[in-house]
Amino acid sequence: MNEHGNGGPVFEIGVVIPRRAVQEKDESCDCACFLVKEFEKVGFIVERVVGIADEFIKLAAPLETFGRAAAELQIKKRTLIGMDLQFEVEEVEAFVKQPDGSVFSWCERFQCYCHLIYGIVNNSKSVKTLKFDGKEIRWEIGEHLLQKLESENIVKQVFPLHDEKKRKKLLRSWALHWWDLTSQPIDEIYSYYGAKIAIYFAFLGMFTRWLLFPAAFGLTLQLIDFGSLRLVVLPAFFIMVILWAIMFSQFWKRKNSALLARWPISSAVGADQGYKILGSRQASSWQPPMELLKVFESDRAKEKEIFQRHEWLGRLMRFRNDAIIIFSIICLQLPFELAYAHLYEVLGSDIIKFGLTAVYLFAIQYITKIGGKVSVKLIMNENNENTEKRADSLIYKVFGLYFMQTYIGIFYHALLHRNFSTLRQVLIQRLLLSEVLENLLENSLPYLKYSYKKYRVRHKKNEKGEVREKFQFTSRVEKEYLKPSYSASIGEELEDGLFDDFLELALQFGMIMMFACAFPPAFAFAAVNNVMEIRTDALKLLAILRRPVPRAAATVGAWLNIFQFLILMSICTNCALLVWLYDEEGKWKIEPGLAAILIMEHVLLLIKFGFSRFVPEEPAWVRANRAKHTTQAQDICYKKLLRSISGGDKTLEEDKKLE
Repeated sequence: MNEHGNGGPVFEIGVVIPRRAVQEKDESCDCACFLVKEFEKVGFIVERVVGIADEFIKLAAPLETFGRAAAELQIKKRTLIGMDLQFEVEEVEAFVKQPDGSVFSWCERFQCYCHLIYGIVNNSKSVKTLKFDGKEIRWEIGEHLLQKLESENIVKQVFPLHDEKKRKKLLRSWALHWWDLTSQPIDEIYSYYGAKIAIYFAFLGMFTRWLLFPAAFGLTLQLIDFGSLRLVVLPAFFIMVILWAIMFSQFWKRKNSALLARWPISSAVGADQGYKILGSRQASSWQPPMELLKVFESDRAKEKEIFQRHEWLGRLMRFRNDAIIIFSIICLQLPFELAYAHLYEVLGSDIIKFGLTAVYLFAIQYITKIGGKVSVKLIMNENNENTEKRADSLIYKVFGLYFMQTYIGIFYHALLHRNFSTLRQVLIQRLLLSEVLENLLENSLPYLKYSYKKYRVRHKKNEKGEVREKFQFTSRVEKEYLKPSYSASIGEELEDGLFDDFLELALQFGMIMMFACAFPPAFAFAAVNNVMEIRTDALKLLAILRRPVPRAAATVGAWLNIFQFLILMSICTNCALLVWLYDEEGKWKIEPGLAAILIMEHVLLLIKFGFSRFVPEEPAWVRANRAKHTTQAQDICYKKLLRSISGGDKTLEEDKKLE
């Protein structure tokens, strides 16, 4: 029985081994043949492919194999009454199907694949000797086969494969679908890529749709000359933008709750399960040191004191790391940013200014990446609970670096020099360079890397230095192996490519929000860019990159807190801009103008913190469904309990009669 329900096997995992110069005559000790037989014993459907430079083993699994792995992993799945129960193959009809009709989600299937692949152990009573390309490998008793072969560089990589049928369908309905600018098949994205990527695209799509209204308002302010009324229209635009941002963040929470209610995400699959398997294989959750566990077992009186000391030591380590990052920003990055901003002010030529901005944005990326690598090393010493907590810590630290890099020069023009013409010019250049060039680099660099890898393989030299004839790649699995992975530019150990996509979106949000009064058309720039971003990101995932390793996620995580922080910053910066704008124009006296804007600032802050009380984070139908499922579960447990009590009483009566 195929898990996907389409009758034929769908190969979802590829195992890469080097192409051999020496073929073993005895297949029983040949390492590749032995690996294939072990995979078949586990229950996989196996297919071998010989490529130009490497050999590939493709794996698929029927429902029975997934069911056995799910039982070993004790995966709980959502049932038709809303309860999460441990999966049983015999009762498969009791569990909720995925949007694509499969029993297991992609994240669950990947977890089962990794459990089975890396769970092959030598359970025999003797050491087995394997041969590969003239080299002998001893597989010791109790040793894991894949880990052994990886240490011997025989297995080069294990990676997910694209499902060609679903990939082409998504290309038509998503990446190449331009008729509805923000429409996306979110359920299909979730089924194919997992919850984390699907939630990102749902967030990006909703943000782009909501941008259309402030974009229209901002263009109207730019195209129509309101004259003296402009000093009244600008505060109205500012109030509207802040209310728009507050409503967006709150309604996104409702959208997020609705998506989670619609998708049967397993509670047993942690947020970082799949990602760690094919990475460094580090532990997914924090475990207390062994010395603490020994004390816990031997002397329970000291248990509380030692664990509290360890907890606060971890907090102090995080505080120390944050202090190091902040100190580095102040001492190293701040002077560089202020020097650039001052040089921009004194230059006279617009062409030179544009070139200076381009060089600055290019150079600062390397400085920020160095800071990001330092942040990763610091985070590894923190006792965060799991990989996602470490990733959140990385997000906060790296965003602090990028916040300084992106906005300090703009603050210099806006708040110190109060030069609004220069400020608008800088905003236009930043929006054009940072968004247009980022999109070009983001999509062109992976393609260039892929093309270079294919060139290297085709023109690989042999030992004599002669160039081989030009080969054509006939196998899809080899093409996918040569494609770049979906990884983050900073902290690949903790994050995937969504880190860069979310970072780009957050920096854009801060730029258009914090300086909304200075340049209202920025919202139109952002809307057009995001429409392009949806399609280019989709094309990148489907055609340019490998299929990403799935990671479960319930929300956008720390990024929502960053968006909330940027809304608060926007209230403060726009109020300051309005104060100086009115003073510069000479229409208002500074005293009443400042008083009115300060009152407006406090009112907006109250609205920001009070709006969450007005708009619930969960839609009513989500709460109603949860209550309904809870009632059904309680009724079933109640009836089962009554039956067990009743059956127990009858058994007691029968025993008494026999006596």
